[in-house]
Amino acid sequence: MAERAPHSPMAGTGWLEGWRLTFGGEDLLWEGALSTIVEDPDSRVFVVLYDVTSLDEGQLDRWEGNELGLHNKIRLRVQTMDGSVLAWLYVLDAYEGGLPSARYLGVLADAAEAAGAPADYVADLRTRPCKGIGP
Repeated sequence: MAERAPHSPMAGTGWLEGWRLTFGGEDLLWEGALSTIVEDPDSRVFVVLYDVTSLDEGQLDRWEGNELGLHNKIRLRVQTMDGSVLAWLYVLDAYEGGLPSARYLGVLADAAEAAGAPADYVADLRTRPCKGIGP
């Protein structure tokens, strides 16, 4: 996010209750499927919240491929230690399925760990099935 939205500070962390992290589509740059979320009443996803400035919002939309229809931008309720907040999320507009690259999973796991995700959540990310062994 520091590269994609440099004027938007981290605002906290939380959980998307009733959603599951999954992968879909295919990206040549990342050499595999991309992360997204799908509804699942028995799951939850750790998220990092940012206070996205108007200056960064357009750049972030372009980075996520909104102009190309790669993602839908949806508003969901996130449970934080301070209560419930509404947040915008990008959801991949592609089929669910496919494997992410080991490199991509490593980036996700490192980011989750740096943000304070529980150790078991990070371990689950690091041990998910993936393509290749990464650089």
